[in-house]
Amino acid sequence: MSDPTPPRLPRHARQPINRCNLPADILGGLTFQRHPSPLFLDGVAELHGGLFSRLEPLDNAPARAAQFIDYLTVHFRLDRPEEMGLTGAARRARSRATWMRVLRGWLFNPDGLEAAVLKGWVESRFGLLPRHHRLPLRTPGDAAWQRYEEDRAAGLYGTSALEAQLDLVYAYTQWEWVRQGRAEVIRLFRGTHRLAEYERAVPTGEVLLFNNLTSFSASRGRADEFGDVILAVDVPAPKVFFHSGLLPGHFRGEGEFLVIGGLYRVARCP
Repeated sequence: MSDPTPPRLPRHARQPINRCNLPADILGGLTFQRHPSPLFLDGVAELHGGLFSRLEPLDNAPARAAQFIDYLTVHFRLDRPEEMGLTGAARRARSRATWMRVLRGWLFNPDGLEAAVLKGWVESRFGLLPRHHRLPLRTPGDAAWQRYEEDRAAGLYGTSALEAQLDLVYAYTQWEWVRQGRAEVIRLFRGTHRLAEYERAVPTGEVLLFNNLTSFSASRGRADEFGDVILAVDVPAPKVFFHSGLLPGHFRGEGEFLVIGGLYRVARCP
């Protein structure tokens, strides 16, 4: 179904600036779902061209995944916390606060400290404000928003450029997606018990405003485990932040996708 005038991303759901090649109102809008284009984070290709040069000649996907993990480990000194200035109790407490720990934290609890870091990263890089963290987020500065900011700060404290690590997770996901020749748009599913609580872009029709980072499943059957209403969404590949299947053996639930939010037209599955 086409909208004569597609709804725009509301101002209260976006920042005026971001750190990628398209503004938030474009990449978060409904038109982007139908007409996607590549998204590039500022400075990543320039700073990390060496990584992608190393990946290019590797024909084996697991070998590329291993090279990617090794690059992050070495570049960010993840196995040498003392070189990050961490000593004693701080070393024990924060040396594991890495991109992999954050992703695993999200899979365990999408409202925990690690999830706040990821939502904050999306806010910073793409300009999309979170809509939920523990509680609905509607008014910057209120108690719920302060709790989100506290969780985000606690999750980032004492890390080795954690948000820069996440930049590379997104860049690698996009690079590997193209390298494997995957579809430009993928149909994903999300189960919910609380469809009435979703923000709607229009009073009628199924155009929903999703949280700035949202989990989906490639399997309708898997989504059925999370709610009695199953939503089907055609997600543009540039809005896939991470798919655990691209790093086989490192994450459970390899059918799970972490998707950058905004407006989406959805269909309810029978």
